Amino acid sequence: MKIEDLYRIYLNHPNIQTDTRKLQKGDFYCALKGERFNGNEFVQQAFNAGASMALVDEEKYRLNDQCILVDDVLKTLQDLALHHRRQFQIPFIAITGSNGKTTTKELIHAVLCRRYQTYATEGNLNNHIGVPLTILKIRSDAEMAIIEMGANHQQEIAFYCDIAEPDFALINNCGKAHLEGFGGVEGVRKGKGELYDFIRNNQGCIFRNVDLTYLETMSTGIQKQITYGSQAADYTGTAEIQNDKLWVHITSPGMECSIPTHLVGDYNFGNVMAAVAVGRYFEVPIQEIQKAITSYTPNNSRSQQIHKDTNTIILDAYNANPSSMKAALDNFVRMDYPNKVVMLGAMMELGEESIHEHQQIIEQLAQNNWNEVVLVGGDFKSCTHPYHYFETAEQASKWFNGKGFEQTCILIKGSRAMAMEKVLG
Repeated sequence: MKIEDLYRIYLNHPNIQTDTRKLQKGDFYCALKGERFNGNEFVQQAFNAGASMALVDEEKYRLNDQCILVDDVLKTLQDLALHHRRQFQIPFIAITGSNGKTTTKELIHAVLCRRYQTYATEGNLNNHIGVPLTILKIRSDAEMAIIEMGANHQQEIAFYCDIAEPDFALINNCGKAHLEGFGGVEGVRKGKGELYDFIRNNQGCIFRNVDLTYLETMSTGIQKQITYGSQAADYTGTAEIQNDKLWVHITSPGMECSIPTHLVGDYNFGNVMAAVAVGRYFEVPIQEIQKAITSYTPNNSRSQQIHKDTNTIILDAYNANPSSMKAALDNFVRMDYPNKVVMLGAMMELGEESIHEHQQIIEQLAQNNWNEVVLVGGDFKSCTHPYHYFETAEQASKWFNGKGFEQTCILIKGSRAMAMEKVLG
């Protein structure tokens, strides 16, 4: 079937679903395959749940006339997303980075929604499945689209750009993340820089943080650049911590104001300034930007501040890498609490550098006095340290609940695989 013909069917059944457990009546089921599952096997279950159509790539699962047989469901889904994207003449903004890209995306979304009908990646659906699904959720009333792109190896971002064809791009940082797949920090910059490559080759525009000097080098040859940061930029501001929360003071002439946030840590300064820059470029009034950012509350274990009894908990357990771990600890040191407990889960996908990077975090911990330090799982086990160690977050939780902490600030951070939120029970 030609993609144009399939697209006409999609327009009549635009709600795509790949998981029968989440399927609603009328959805278009796409039978994806993975290492441990074959979506074709659930086609009948999809129809039982009310699916209107199904896309399959195995003849024996073509159960009725509502089943469309293709060579490869995933490839077809991606081609369909590209065809859908090309129906729009609106700004498509692509966001990638090592740390904080989801927070940046959500802040920008909150700001743009103040003036435009804006569609954005839901949660962190930012991979080879999530990117096309995000695009296919964009409806005809769209005025803006924000596509988050995650990656752990070379040519991944380039592939997503070929599907999303962004007009605007933002790399919020390049840190020590996915070192195993990228091949070191320079590999991270090369991989994330594929977004700049697409913009450069297609005469697009980037939003660039001037405080990260390596982004200037990476962006060489891109003619249209909107800059933001602490100084010498199109949009400038300063960071301040008040009562553990980030305040951003905008210093650009004619825009001077203070923006209180619900974000923990001045490492979020660049994320907020990115939202300010994007918002002002697209003519969202600064007062509306201020309201949007102030109203934004992080969730999903991303820099959440939780008050429990007499304790304050900083829960940042959605992800971790050496760069974000260091930033979180630096921020925790500056927080004014007499009693502090650190509970860190291991960092993943660091390859040959893993043990060394975990040991570096331990050395950073040793530079300060903590009431307690707990390390959980992974390559922390292979490191030398004087701290408590547990194999799992569940084991750490039993220790935590047995301590009866009072009037204590507790930092909980780790890679997603460690599920450090389980420490709280």
